Formats: sequence, C-alpha cells, structure tokens
Amino acid sequence: MSDWQALILALLQGLTEFLPISSSAHLILPAQLFGWPDQGLAFDVAVHVGTLVAVISYFRHDLQQMLTAGTTALRGGEVRPEARLLGAILLATLPALVLGGVASELIASALRSTWVIAVTTLLFGVLMGIADRYGRKQQPLSALTWRQALWIGLAQALALIPGTSRSGITLTMALALGLQPQAAARFSFLLSIPVILLAGGYQALGVWNQAEPLAWRPLMIGVLVSFCSALLVIHLFLRALARIGLWPFVLYRLALGIFLCLWLACSAG
Repeated sequence: MSDWQALILALLQGLTEFLPISSSAHLILPAQLFGWPDQGLAFDVAVHVGTLVAVISYFRHDLQQMLTAGTTALRGGEVRPEARLLGAILLATLPALVLGGVASELIASALRSTWVIAVTTLLFGVLMGIADRYGRKQQPLSALTWRQALWIGLAQALALIPGTSRSGITLTMALALGLQPQAAARFSFLLSIPVILLAGGYQALGVWNQAEPLAWRPLMIGVLVSFCSALLVIHLFLRALARIGLWPFVLYRLALGIFLCLWLACSAG
C-alpha cells in the first residue's frame, strides 16, 4: 500500500466512522472498485486507534464525569445522571459484544461484498430517513431509559453487516425512540468508545500473532490522518445536526446505493 493510498483510506475512515454512511463500506469499496490491495489487519487497527483517540479526546470531560459518578454510585453514594448514562452505554454495548463474539468471522467472510454494501446502504438509508422525518425528537439524553438503551444496543449489533453504519443505525433507532437529534448523536458517539476499543483490541491480537513485519510508515499515516479527520467530523456534525438534520446523509446513501447497484449490474452484463 502506497502512502497516498494510506492517506485516502485513513481520511475515509476518519470522515465516515462517525457520519451515518458506513466506514466499513468506504474502506472495502476502494479494493472492490479500483483493485487496490487489501489494507490489512494492522492498518485497520491503526485507523481505529486514531478514531478512538479522537472521540475520547472530544468527550474527555463527559467521560471523566461519568467515571466519577459511576465510582460514587458503586460505593453506595448518590446515583447521578452521569452514572445512569454510563450504565446505559455498558448495557447498549452488550448485544454487539455477544453477536461479535459469536458471528463476526461468519459475517466478515459471508457478507463482505459490494452487493451487500449496496443493499444495506439503500435499506438503512431509507429507514434513517423515516426515523428523521417521523421521530418525535423531544426526549433529552438525561431521560434515556434502560429499555431504550437496550434497543439502541440491539440496533448497533446490526452494524457488523458491512454498509449498515454503526452511527447511522444507532441514530436511526434513537430518533425512532423519540430522542432529540443532539441527544441521539451524543449517545451514538459515546457508545462508539467501548465498541471501537473492543474491536480494535481483538484486531490487535491478530496483528500480534502475525509473523510478517509491519510497514510502520502507512500505519503512522493512518493513525494521524484518521485522528484529525474524525475529531473535525465530530465537532462539525454535532454543530450542524440541529440545522441540517440527517437528510443530506440519507440522500448520499441513496445515491451511493443506486450507483453501486448500477455499477454491479453493468459489470455483470
């Protein structure tokens, strides 16, 4: 993999990890469409490290408050809203953890195709548009219930299917359950931290067991570029969401899905 390919893939990861358009799809498509070599497991780990550091850096104050409140609650003190939010995040992480442990290898081998990405891009784009149009959008994050957190977690587990988009499906479910757009986005971003950490840790074990030497230059490019682009996306998305909603991303998903279907049909013909 050349430096410019590493830069483009890292930029794609950073831009799409937290936008509702599927980062996994955008990392798979260059190899499918342009014949690029597979970026490899080590590069996947590198760009996940970059996005993980970005979201932790952005929400560092929220995380500190949640951890402090959670520790206080465990010691028998007052259960503050920050502690309940931490509990909701942990609960919502369980479905993805279970499904990922049981079926991640099967999903990766059976569903990592352009046709799957095209269909899921269209399907979940339509569902996101429906949720954005008809969701009540009134409930603040402080009023999130355990049942709502679990439903969002179950939706997040579907993001193991390429093209679904982890942020897209969690935003869709949160809006469908009545959360305010800003509340839905903040919960989706906070929920990404344990998922990225677990997925990156699992991938890192695979890299550790590899005998091949690592190409450090593209890995460093991957970490740096994915970190900077993800940090910028989080900041801009949270600021713009109240004004623009999710429809630009719905339209992008529909356009991308239709393009992929046409490209695949032409290639088959």
